[in-house]
Amino acid sequence: MPLLKLDENGELDLNALDEALQPQYTLSAGERRSMVEIGVLTPQHDGLPNDAFGKEGGQYLTNLIRNLNGPIISRWGSILLRRTLLSKVVSPENVNPADWAAERAWRLLLMGEADAARSLVLKVDGGNYTPRLYEVAMQAHLATADPAGICPLVDGGAQVSDAPTWIMFRPICASLTGEQSRATSLLQQARRDKVATGIDYLLAEKTIGAGFEGRRAVSILWDDIEYFNNWRFGLGAATGVEPPDRLYAQAGRHVQGWRARAPMLSIDSRMKAADIAAAIGVMSSQAMVDLYAAAYDDPETGDDRKALASVLRQAYTNDTAESRLAAMRDLWGRSNGALTRYSAKILTARAAAKIPPSTALGDESADLIASMLSAGLDRSAIRWADIVDQGSDGWALLAVASPTNVVPVSYDALDDFGGNDSSDEQLRSKFLLAAVAGLGKADQQTIDDFANDLDLDLGRSTKWTRAIQSAARRGQSGTVALLAAVGMQGRNWKAMSPLHLFHIMQSLKRVGLEPEARMIAAEALTRT
Repeated sequence: MPLLKLDENGELDLNALDEALQPQYTLSAGERRSMVEIGVLTPQHDGLPNDAFGKEGGQYLTNLIRNLNGPIISRWGSILLRRTLLSKVVSPENVNPADWAAERAWRLLLMGEADAARSLVLKVDGGNYTPRLYEVAMQAHLATADPAGICPLVDGGAQVSDAPTWIMFRPICASLTGEQSRATSLLQQARRDKVATGIDYLLAEKTIGAGFEGRRAVSILWDDIEYFNNWRFGLGAATGVEPPDRLYAQAGRHVQGWRARAPMLSIDSRMKAADIAAAIGVMSSQAMVDLYAAAYDDPETGDDRKALASVLRQAYTNDTAESRLAAMRDLWGRSNGALTRYSAKILTARAAAKIPPSTALGDESADLIASMLSAGLDRSAIRWADIVDQGSDGWALLAVASPTNVVPVSYDALDDFGGNDSSDEQLRSKFLLAAVAGLGKADQQTIDDFANDLDLDLGRSTKWTRAIQSAARRGQSGTVALLAAVGMQGRNWKAMSPLHLFHIMQSLKRVGLEPEARMIAAEALTRT
């Protein structure tokens, strides 16, 4: 153990004390994890192949990830991007592997995938961390409300960064290991140096009080707090004093993904975030159903949310198909806003799959099919192939989403759909054409004739189209997925280009990601 030192005032040097109390050990070369491949998912567990990015350089791939500046409009596009970023792939050249992992984890955080981001940064040994990875690891653990998980990184993070969060975590971590006197000394020093003030300081003190024999009673009042930040979310959620809804409203919708999946928060709070979390791809249909089921049995959940849970139960358990469908309609009708309308479809996906195909329910087929496809239940949806009318909404969904060509796509069918298309500038018809053309669901003459009707040029070339087609020709499924995400940025589906959708469909199919392409196409028709 290093000798303890006194500072210039003759007092104990707390930095030296902190260093002295750290465990002294190193991993042998055989015990260190390789940096050649970093990731969580392997092909056996839904990951992409380890050569998914081919020989692309690290700077190019990093720039693609950084160019994802806005939200991704497609739930299925986000799900594919999550798989891509989590896949165990060969680290590209021209970039530090730890920085490559950091950029992937940072993007996951901004997608609302806090758990995924934390799992990725933990795939790198501490001795290989870079300043960027320390920064992202801190944010990943705050996003998962896991202050204890940061403690092994504090020493290294404080050496490469002067961010106040590292300084404030020293007393927190001391407390969590039962060293309350040391925690008090470090906290007092941080207070003298004004490292943190106001509620940020109080949250640190409250977290220290949660440590072994903490014995600190700290009241957190949010009334005068005007701004949201990750520190306030992470420590607030960890200590049972999460920020109020008005502060959540300031944050990006990715924070609702963090909130919906945080098990330490109340069910009521998580349900408030579940609609957005599902629509952006963070929560699955099954996860939503589980959350509603827990709300049904939770005595602390509000009456309104219990009522929703009760209706959902009816959608799954009522005796007749008509009564189950009535409950589903109730849930769909209560939704307001594009995201919540789509999330209601996700919530009822498996209930919709239990409805037997019937000509008597033909008018309801489009909603039922859309609900099933929102959760990827394509084989359940195609049971309705003989029920839907040519050119109807249900027909269009099955035309793009079915794994086989059970629904013929002719010019007459496309024309019938276009005649009923009331979307702005016939956007739904353009999406349908782009999807069937990209997926190869219709012959070229049919595609050309309908494209001429819509005045849509799918042969136009841009820098982006050339990039995604080139990556597809080289078989780079990871690069194609990144470029697809770049092409699907925006606040809603009106921002989506039919030209981009065509090239995304074609490129994903070419690299073996046709199922994902089909679900993106169905989502485009459902949400416009």
